[in-house]
Amino acid sequence: MLKPLDEIQAQALKALEAAEDEEQLLAWRQTFLSRSAELSQIVTAIPDLEPEERPQVGRRANEVKTRLESELARQRAALQAQALDKKLRQEALDVTLPGRPVVRGRLHPSTQNLRMILDIWREMGFQVYTSREVETEDHNFELLNMPAHHPARDMWDTFYLTTPGVLLRTHTSPGQIRIMRERTPDPIRVVLPGMCYRYEQITTRSEVQFNQIEGLAVGKHITMADLKGTLNGFARHMFGDGVKTRFRASHFPFTEPSGEVDIECFVCMGEGCSVCKHTGWLEILGCGMVHPTVLLNGGYDPEIYSGFAFGMGPERIKMLMHRLDDIRVFWANDMRFLEQF
Repeated sequence: MLKPLDEIQAQALKALEAAEDEEQLLAWRQTFLSRSAELSQIVTAIPDLEPEERPQVGRRANEVKTRLESELARQRAALQAQALDKKLRQEALDVTLPGRPVVRGRLHPSTQNLRMILDIWREMGFQVYTSREVETEDHNFELLNMPAHHPARDMWDTFYLTTPGVLLRTHTSPGQIRIMRERTPDPIRVVLPGMCYRYEQITTRSEVQFNQIEGLAVGKHITMADLKGTLNGFARHMFGDGVKTRFRASHFPFTEPSGEVDIECFVCMGEGCSVCKHTGWLEILGCGMVHPTVLLNGGYDPEIYSGFAFGMGPERIKMLMHRLDDIRVFWANDMRFLEQF
């Protein structure tokens, strides 16, 4: 039984050397290593041999099978290398042809607008302060003059985390408390940009996430006139020297008095159109004088210090400037929209 194994090995190696492509290798494997091959039939017949022959035949059969599998792998690698070399020789490469253009990435339109607004505030002497997105309930509500069960909390539909008292910030205002506690009793003039989150229905005008820029100035003898002058200056930088503004009374728990700022519609120049809903004005931000309770919670004595705060949405301003009617386009990752910016 040993002699047939030697003959099978010699015959198989000779046939393998003659194989010239993958198809012939598959045919060779079917002939010499498949279950129907003569080698497999010898292995199957080992239990029928004499007891003293079985170990020798089994060992030799394994040696033959291992050798054939090894030579098959070697021959396949050699044929693949030959095929690659032939392909490279036959396919000429014209190095003078232009290469494929590499598409360069660019800033997201929301990021572009965010940076443009922050550059304006830097020019006006404000520092950029980055605050955390995961906040405590105290910083997001309590210390901003909104204790538990305060009706103003209904304005913010909140994402609460599994840890009690921890949430995704609903606005950038918690950063006011953090920056005041870090810098008290020094004067403050900062803007606080960042992403905010609210659990509300997604529509053309509202999203569950959006950017916001908070502004805060704290010092001695800061008045409402300082607030109006600062925001008028921002409007001129942002929308042009001839822009008209107006202040309307409003209410925010963390400012008193509170207001909202509109600019004259730059589409119809105050005549009234669909962009400004035929009012002639476009709302751009909310503002007010920092509430004494918030100053006190931040470590500033409201008898000595005062301040103003404001908040704006970069996406909303971008929508106004480009007449966009759906805020969802900012986060839809639609390249047709993004490539326009």
